[in-house]
Amino acid sequence: MDSIKRYFGFDAVDTNLRTEVLAGATTFLTMAYIIFVNPAILGDAGMPKSAVFVATCLVAALASLIMGLYANYPIALAPGMGLNAYFAYTVVKGMGYTWQAALGAVFISGCLFLIVTLFRVREVIVKGIPHSIRIAITGGIGLFLAIISLKSAGVVVGNPATLVTLGNLHDPHVVLAAIGFFGIVTLDHMRVRGAILTGIVGVTILSFFFGGNQFHGIVSAPPSIAPTLF
Repeated sequence: MDSIKRYFGFDAVDTNLRTEVLAGATTFLTMAYIIFVNPAILGDAGMPKSAVFVATCLVAALASLIMGLYANYPIALAPGMGLNAYFAYTVVKGMGYTWQAALGAVFISGCLFLIVTLFRVREVIVKGIPHSIRIAITGGIGLFLAIISLKSAGVVVGNPATLVTLGNLHDPHVVLAAIGFFGIVTLDHMRVRGAILTGIVGVTILSFFFGGNQFHGIVSAPPSIAPTLF
């Protein structure tokens, strides 16, 4: 315990192991949507969804471990929303490239990003972006995730006249989503620690009784990553 405290510098930032474990579990449950959304989006580009599912899990785990154990920085990393949509709908479906060619471009861009980072050019580029645009990017990504969440929950659905319209607000999934959202907001306002985690776990339990959720076990063999490897 003491060695963990010293390694991560808990005392310097006024935290403890319990708080960090709770924060880590909350972060995982909050960002785990990417495990399912990423394969769905890249699947539209023709990529095998099961292999993308495994790759998403592996790359998020590896990147987050490096960030935590090497950089000692409390940020989890995973494939970014927006870029995967650009990959699937603009590069592959819009421009007509194969997903294999698009992945090659992603690899090259990754190498270039690594080079500009090592030579500290990235820092200059970031500082050159106006503060207002950086804030707008954050807000834009947040709104993008919000519309995906609302669509997944059934709160909004497609409409040929208005593009987006209200879904069936009597649907159990919509009701559970609303309960979860307002429950988390209330707990957070009351400064209850682990408000997000409590809300997610609470709605998950309710879903077994009212949402038709079924328990299929905890552990199973992952799909093969072979269709997309290398």
